Amino acid sequence: MNMLLQGPLVLRPLYLFNVMHLPLFFLSDSISRLDQKCLFNSSHSRRRGQPVERDFRQHHNQGVWREVQEERRQESIPRGVCLSMCPIRELQDREAQNLLHRFEVLSGTERERWPRADPSGVVKEYARPAAGKDSTRPSDLRPPAVLLKTVFYLVDNIAASPTLRPWTEVYDFVFDRLRSVRQDMIIQRVSGADCVAVLERTVRFLIYASYRLCGEPLRLYDPRINDTHLQESLSWLLECYTSGKHPNQEEFQALGLLYNLGSSRATQHTMELPERIRSSPVMHLALSVSRAFMERNPVRLLRLAHSLDFLQSCALHRHLETCRRDLLLIYSHGHSSKNCRFPLHKLAHILALDVPLTNQLCQAHGVEVRGDYVVFSKTSFTEPEAGKLQCAHFHDLVDRKQRDLTVGSIIHGCT
Repeated sequence: MNMLLQGPLVLRPLYLFNVMHLPLFFLSDSISRLDQKCLFNSSHSRRRGQPVERDFRQHHNQGVWREVQEERRQESIPRGVCLSMCPIRELQDREAQNLLHRFEVLSGTERERWPRADPSGVVKEYARPAAGKDSTRPSDLRPPAVLLKTVFYLVDNIAASPTLRPWTEVYDFVFDRLRSVRQDMIIQRVSGADCVAVLERTVRFLIYASYRLCGEPLRLYDPRINDTHLQESLSWLLECYTSGKHPNQEEFQALGLLYNLGSSRATQHTMELPERIRSSPVMHLALSVSRAFMERNPVRLLRLAHSLDFLQSCALHRHLETCRRDLLLIYSHGHSSKNCRFPLHKLAHILALDVPLTNQLCQAHGVEVRGDYVVFSKTSFTEPEAGKLQCAHFHDLVDRKQRDLTVGSIIHGCT
């Protein structure tokens, strides 16, 4: 049978191969894995319009590339050139606008209508960042050495001054100027020994102020604001300690733990410290206090508190009210009996208070006092009315440790 072919005979190949669709190992056995990777990345980069040189640097010169980026970053960081505690422009502006603090006025001009500035006593004040305001001008920034010098002036000439009163005003001035110091440090990304020295004195000052100004009216001292800045400064300081060994690290690790008793975050941070720090005597004592607090063992905590130094007691003092309240609650349940009488002087010793204050504390919590004895009852214990107990009246445990310590020696750590 004859067959008619419809149209021309077309021979089609079974497969059409494109070399770009083959796996790379089909092209040449001599191509190394690294070359394959570069070839793939190069073609991929060209499709996206990126230069081949960038991929080359990323794969072959990553270390050099990071160094170049770091150098560029360092070049973009402003460096202060102001060698005085206050930039000359701010000094002139505040003098012209009569905005000098009385601690900054030149002696003998206080009663004048426009008091003059004392160039050796004017300190740059804190200024909130504002739109359109350049806070990175080198002439307005103080280098690290000048910042440390400023902190020493604030501690020695203002905070520790026996003539400047009231101390609430002293605190307000030093607090603001220390905040300005930290602001300059942040802008310049200051680190190293000068940064640590500034932060250590800032933390000591704020801890001491939290004790000394406890109970002051809110318009003169806000404990929440003080706590916020203390926590920020302490966190920054502890981060600085991760760069290497520092002589005061154990002291401030312990202060941070004592100040933040009951905080799981603070406890976890302490547990992650190197053994050489956790096993130091000061840290061992702080850990024992923390454990007693977590276990709600106020008797042991108050016993250990006698071994703390003055600044450690200042850090602990904000927890003492809770600790004493827990002790009275536990005793009210454990010694609840009409026939059971507990010696008042013995309870005062356990609470680290004198007898009159112990009597006042018992009455505020509904605990009956009969002469020289205390009668506990679990049904009579009550929470004190708001404002009935003033924390500042129960500072005996801390007060007796200050003795002849000066404010300057406390903040500088010379105790």
